[in-house]
Amino acid sequence: MTETKPTYYITTPIYYPSGKLHIGNSYTTIACDALARYKRETGYDVFFLTGTDEHGLKIEEKAEQLGTNPKSYVDEMAAGIKKLWKTLEISNDKFIRTTDDYHEKAVQKMFQQLQDQGDIYLGEYEGWYSVDDEEYFTETQLAEVYRDDNGKVIGGKAPSGHEVELVKEESYFFKMGKYADWLLNYYKEHPEFIQPANRMNEMINNFIKPGLEDLAVSRTTFNWGIPVKSNPKHVVYVWLDALTNYITALGYDGKDDSLFKKFWPANVQMVGKEIVRFHTIYWPIMLHALGLPLPKTVFGHNWLLMKDGKMSKSKGNVIYPETLVDRYGLDSVRYYLIRAMPYGNDGTFTPEDFVDRLNYDLANDLGNLLNRTVAMINKYEDGVIPAFESGVTDFDASLEETAETTMANYHKLMDDLHLSDALAEVWKLIARTNKYIDETEPWILAKNDDDDSKRKLAAVMAHLAASLRIIAYFLSPVMTHAPKQILSQLGLEFDDNVNLKELTMDSLPKNSKVVEKGTPIFPRRDADEEVAFIAAQMTKSDKKKGRAAMEAAKEAANSGVWNPENTELKSNKKEVRFDAFEKIELKVAEIIDVQKVQGADKLLQFRLDAGDSDDRQILSGIAEYYPEPKDLLGKKVIIVANLKPRKMRGQVSQGMLLSSEDANGKVQLVTVPESIANGSTVE
Repeated sequence: MTETKPTYYITTPIYYPSGKLHIGNSYTTIACDALARYKRETGYDVFFLTGTDEHGLKIEEKAEQLGTNPKSYVDEMAAGIKKLWKTLEISNDKFIRTTDDYHEKAVQKMFQQLQDQGDIYLGEYEGWYSVDDEEYFTETQLAEVYRDDNGKVIGGKAPSGHEVELVKEESYFFKMGKYADWLLNYYKEHPEFIQPANRMNEMINNFIKPGLEDLAVSRTTFNWGIPVKSNPKHVVYVWLDALTNYITALGYDGKDDSLFKKFWPANVQMVGKEIVRFHTIYWPIMLHALGLPLPKTVFGHNWLLMKDGKMSKSKGNVIYPETLVDRYGLDSVRYYLIRAMPYGNDGTFTPEDFVDRLNYDLANDLGNLLNRTVAMINKYEDGVIPAFESGVTDFDASLEETAETTMANYHKLMDDLHLSDALAEVWKLIARTNKYIDETEPWILAKNDDDDSKRKLAAVMAHLAASLRIIAYFLSPVMTHAPKQILSQLGLEFDDNVNLKELTMDSLPKNSKVVEKGTPIFPRRDADEEVAFIAAQMTKSDKKKGRAAMEAAKEAANSGVWNPENTELKSNKKEVRFDAFEKIELKVAEIIDVQKVQGADKLLQFRLDAGDSDDRQILSGIAEYYPEPKDLLGKKVIIVANLKPRKMRGQVSQGMLLSSEDANGKVQLVTVPESIANGSTVE
């Protein structure tokens, strides 16, 4: 008997193809893709839907401007979006277009049903309409109102900033108000329906309690839409057409509804916060009126903003995903977008942050861990991963515990849609594994030829490989290439049948042979160069220039509000960029011995434990401030660890000690708590 897997249905919004999609649009699809991959890797039968919303006045006008017809225009745009999803390696099971024949027929049937049962009626609409938003507004809802000399309203702007026009036409209306009390009760009984939870209060207080108005669901002033079968001069207006794609894609009201019976209701419908209202008020009411169950969760994520606010082509602050993928690779882009978007809050894209994530998270933390592990297994174990054995070193249990905690937290966070936090958990394991290397000091173990040291060294190598194996699999829903590359360098195959919830440290295959020489999967980038490149792709600067900048600064200075940008910074040295400082490696070191250098009154000779293969020596000209050098024994100080060694008075100095100097010229070594491990880096 074949085992029946639990089902999981996840949807993106269907995208309006009025222009090229940017990374903000791509976030939603990549996030859904990560969840779909995660669910497949935890034993679910997944159906993942995305697509395009292709009707409406805006499309009709756009096609006319380009000298083509609407169908040809949307055909080209849909092809472009499909190509982008392929570039981003989106694993959708279906791509729906609202111009698909089966969808149009199903919409007509649903419209007729709702009309027959009295939920849709014919009336007349007069009000302000935004073509760009495809939404009607009352006068009081407008963000800005234009009046003539007599005070009569002649136009205005929607909350989005788009212009509105006065529309008066015959229209079919859906009786939304009829279901307001039912919807409020549903919210109460299903608190998980809207996520994050605070969005439910927004819906109740801003839209339902003030009075839920009936919704116009047809138009007569344009033709590019699905005709109402009983009255063809009307075309079905956007929300009944667009929202129902989630069920028509599964075959609802079609010839074969097997997918609908299998996967509906949806587990997660992910949308941007700007369309939460339509998905959590109009959509559930439509489904209820049709006698259908509601999706389990509608998740309204926040926006990925730029420094100057929401991404907008009119602002010229848009960055396109293809640009970043071509230069930095797909995994870097997918990782950044998921990591940069905190749960329930807006994320902010900056070139600096993007490059920092590449250099620190990917190159330094993950990349260096893999490089070090492969190099040490080659050096100490002839390239063969030893059999996993627990409890050999004093630090094994702590690493294993961190791995178990990481995996448990990761699963809960992914199931709860906290994607950024789930990645942060993986990075906790990466950090702990890097620390494990410093704790176990394999280079010291390798110097000893006794059986106990050999056993400990083998256990350390196995633990590193086992940890990297778990890290690779847990990154695989987000990154589509790096996990396979990690395992390949460890001599392991990526197993598509591995269930993420069944992974363990001790399931590490033994006797796998690592590659002879590891290859960096995330090479470090020159920060200045890459920031400049990305900034150049964003076509408009957000900086005020000339007189505008001066006026803005003056206004801020006189406001009485503290602004750190107005602070006069004092420094005795030339300003440096962060990437220049980042090249300096600071470490904690313990003073093992200290004495004066013979024939040099100002020099002290320090012997330090900085977590190296042996002790290092540093000479420092601070003897006059420490007349009793032995008082410094056992102190933990901070050193510049990557300073090129130099000779002083015939002695080698392998770094520099950090010290402070007050206004009176008194110099003191900078010390840190004894609890900090020798060799720890200072970030």
